[in-house]
Amino acid sequence: MKLITAFFLTSCCINYLLAQDDLLAELDREKNDDPGYIIATFKGSRIINGQSVETRRKGELEFIFSHRFGLINEGAFTLWGLDQSITRLGLEYGITDRLGVGIGRTSVDRTFDGYFRYKVLRQSKSFPFTLTTLGSVYYRTSPRNSEIPVPLRAEDRLAYAWQLLIARKFNSRLSLQVNPVFVHRNTVDQTYENNDDFALGFAGRFKITRSVSVVAEYFKRLNARPNVPPDYLRYDAIGFGVDIETGGHVFQLLLTNTLGMFERYTITETYENFWDGDIHFGFNITRTFQLAGKR
Repeated sequence: MKLITAFFLTSCCINYLLAQDDLLAELDREKNDDPGYIIATFKGSRIINGQSVETRRKGELEFIFSHRFGLINEGAFTLWGLDQSITRLGLEYGITDRLGVGIGRTSVDRTFDGYFRYKVLRQSKSFPFTLTTLGSVYYRTSPRNSEIPVPLRAEDRLAYAWQLLIARKFNSRLSLQVNPVFVHRNTVDQTYENNDDFALGFAGRFKITRSVSVVAEYFKRLNARPNVPPDYLRYDAIGFGVDIETGGHVFQLLLTNTLGMFERYTITETYENFWDGDIHFGFNITRTFQLAGKR
């Protein structure tokens, strides 16, 4: 039933998306207050699993539906992972052109997340890059205390992340981004895990046609514990994808080795090794609504 639902949803989304006008053409027509500012470094607030420097314009509401399937290398028995599914539903609202807030809920650990995003600096003809800062908080509701021998306090379920997103649009085709990430988890098994984890993210986008781009993303863990037992092994999160842009939508098809779709999991709890074939197929669908009148 999950497989049928996923295929039906994907088919409907693709048919609807392809019926729309080209989002790239729409964005290329948008004008900033200062024509010297560079726009559309990336086409959405997410690159694959990680965040981008982009903020929503004032009064815009972005809806993000993300889906990850099981491991492709499990073969035909699970229809190459399509029998299994993880989802995230998210909303982000532009308070100003440079400040946004968002919320989401992921089925991994039944986790709720909230965040703010502020574009500190904007690339222009006279300034070389865009700088955005982003702070997040995560609350996992699973497992229930009734399901475990030692109950968890509310603070035990909390984690936080902070990151700087630094990106440059080199030309109409190529954009690159680097972002240092700090993740704090209140409660971990300190024998094998860190309360504080650091990572450095790298991402890029290359436009092939007016409406199709390829994207890639990699997070390098900087203070991973050495010599941990197999049950505690963690890997760097990697992803590759294709962006399809149509009127009001960005539709992303992707391959990745992580399921979390939020930084606590992506940075600290990625259990699969991409280079050993532990790869999940998935997609992100982004739809933007203009709630307040355009200026």
